[in-house]
Amino acid sequence: MTALSVASLLAEQARRRPEKVGVVEGERRVTYHDLWEEARRTAAALVERGIRPGDRVALVCPNTVEFVTAYYGVIAAGGTVVPVPTLLRAGEAAHLVRDSGASAVLYHPAVAEAAEGAASETGVPAYSTGAGGSGGLGEGHEPVDTFVTREAEDIAVVFYTSGTTGLPKGAMLTHLNMVMNATTNAFDSNGLGPDDVQMGCLPLFHTFGQSASMGATFRVGATLVMQPRFDGRQALELMVAEGATRFQGVPTMFVQLLRAVDAGGPVPKLVSATSGGSAMPVAVLERFEEVFGTTIFEGYGLSETSPTAAVNQRIFGRRPGTVGHPIWGVDVRVADEHVTDRIVFRPHGEPGEIVVRGHNVFAGYLDRPEATAEVMVDGWFRTGDIGVLDDDGYISIVDRRKDLVIRGGYNVYPREVEEVLVRHPAIGQVAVIGVPDDERGEEVCAVVVPADGQQVDADEVVAWAKERLGGHKYPRIVHVVDALPLGPSHKVLKRELRRTFSGGR
Repeated sequence: MTALSVASLLAEQARRRPEKVGVVEGERRVTYHDLWEEARRTAAALVERGIRPGDRVALVCPNTVEFVTAYYGVIAAGGTVVPVPTLLRAGEAAHLVRDSGASAVLYHPAVAEAAEGAASETGVPAYSTGAGGSGGLGEGHEPVDTFVTREAEDIAVVFYTSGTTGLPKGAMLTHLNMVMNATTNAFDSNGLGPDDVQMGCLPLFHTFGQSASMGATFRVGATLVMQPRFDGRQALELMVAEGATRFQGVPTMFVQLLRAVDAGGPVPKLVSATSGGSAMPVAVLERFEEVFGTTIFEGYGLSETSPTAAVNQRIFGRRPGTVGHPIWGVDVRVADEHVTDRIVFRPHGEPGEIVVRGHNVFAGYLDRPEATAEVMVDGWFRTGDIGVLDDDGYISIVDRRKDLVIRGGYNVYPREVEEVLVRHPAIGQVAVIGVPDDERGEEVCAVVVPADGQQVDADEVVAWAKERLGGHKYPRIVHVVDALPLGPSHKVLKRELRRTFSGGR
């Protein structure tokens, strides 16, 4: 047995740097000692309510101090965290709670409606984290002495993700996955130190924010500055006020920061910045570096890879337009995407499917052995993404999964949106695609065929979808057509729709 827990990321800093400020949120400046103490109080309350090692707890919480204490509280109790995006409606959140088999829902008061609705729908108890340092689950409890012993291969977090079809699947990440990804991001990619101040704009319910931002910051004992909801101007002002040295974000955040500077916002002095989630336009990268006087390191990863698989790194030299080299201890190669039963590498310079192996690769999809077997071949994880590996070892992403829409760094799965839209009384058929967007990277676009005898009002469909889908999912663009293009097997040819509605891009 090899004992290892994600809880050690916070517990060790409480031991080594107890009086160091670990998190800043608005006027709140919370030390590592106090963060860990509150996490242990939360753990005590969860244990009292019956949470046992291996039990799953859904966590619905924005980027606040309470996310940190609730997250590490669940881990300290021996539980597994199921992060639920705060953008989801109650019905969508209920699917994650139900599918994961969560024993409880832990939520911030700001998202009480969706969290309590999901808990009610699934028949599990819901507990508030409280807000502002009071009224939380752990209030009045004596902290547990230490975290529950877990093995390195035990599951720490279940992140929900999906391919281009079907409902989201739970990707199981182990304590080893999460600790190693935090460690390699902190020490081996571009080097964080205890004097760094990380701007925490990335949502912590996402792997990028949770591992590369929060986990890496805590691994070195640096300070994480929270912003519950991203706003470009406010982010600039926060970074200047708090002396931020590092920024991590998706490309749309960099675009919004540039717009905020153009509108008169202050310019922080950053040591470096990291971009991920979707491709960073080189023009945006170049302008950001010119305006901010810093360097952007673009990377690549997925929920199934904890998430970081590759990133531009100082040791190898940076190459804009690529996602750099694999992180320490991880292999990233390009394989023949047409050979599915084994891994056959492509020669350098030839496009193929990106495959990954190493300490970052997940333990499989929760309760979906067939889906796991499809993506795990010869010890490699098949990403479904197409890329090129050049002679110098740099990786370039040619295309994401065929139909996946990546809006502002968030994955949007067309079938999930289609399943909702097809219930509209005036819609007979629908296909959802991504179309290029200068700010978001891609925008969600619905191409609909009216039901017999019906007329479709595009604006009304947008409003209707907004009420039923998360803020990142509902289509902002609706096109009404007489018929969808079909192939020989009567499958909708989405590539034809993308060609038609992408404005020639």
